[in-house]
Amino acid sequence: MPNRVQIVGSYLSPYVRKVLVALDLKGIPYEVDPIVPFFGNDKFSQLSPIRRIPVFIDDDITLSDSSVICEYLEDRYPTPALYPLNVVDRARARWLEEFADSRMGEVFIWRLFNQVAIKPAVWGETTDNAVVESTIKVDVPLVLDYLETQVATDGFIFGEVSIADISIACFFRNAAFARFSVDAVRWPRTASFVERVLKLESFEKLKPIEDRLRRTPVPRHRTVVQEMGIPVTQESLGTLLPRRGVMRID
Repeated sequence: MPNRVQIVGSYLSPYVRKVLVALDLKGIPYEVDPIVPFFGNDKFSQLSPIRRIPVFIDDDITLSDSSVICEYLEDRYPTPALYPLNVVDRARARWLEEFADSRMGEVFIWRLFNQVAIKPAVWGETTDNAVVESTIKVDVPLVLDYLETQVATDGFIFGEVSIADISIACFFRNAAFARFSVDAVRWPRTASFVERVLKLESFEKLKPIEDRLRRTPVPRHRTVVQEMGIPVTQESLGTLLPRRGVMRID
């Protein structure tokens, strides 16, 4: 069995979720420092210079980008494979991962989840309902229209579960936190695909943790994770007060 690795980052992040699902599918044990990135200290800034999560640490390397982390895990622990072996399918899987991380991240996290969850909970700011309404009416349908042409009618996109399936599904957990669900009449393939992927055991294991942390003040997240029997890192990079990251978000 591989040695236990360290993950710095909140269970509520889709990017952390992607890495945790990959670790579980590959049977790699981990311990976690479940910080929200805005509450990271100076050492966190050193490990993640753009103050984003997750941060991955093992005996050989420290990485702070979810796609880079997953490719590293695939190279170091190739079984079971999460990237297709066929070169064309592999390239397409990487593109769908990038589409999820960038476009879906912009829409579901920074325009939706940021407005309804992060701004009120972290910064004490009021949700801009105009941004939320525009996102749901304009941006989200554009994302779903594209996904409807890409996802599988049955099973997974490339036959076996891959990084593409995982990356796309991760963002729909956060969409659900913002009380959004896919209209199964308008986007039937996407709705059934998301439901199928999120029923994977590796996602199901995370749901009780995520649901409890959503109801828990940020300063208590580490304590709650410990109470749930999850191994935590010896040192935490968290702080009591938030600070903004170096990358602009609206």
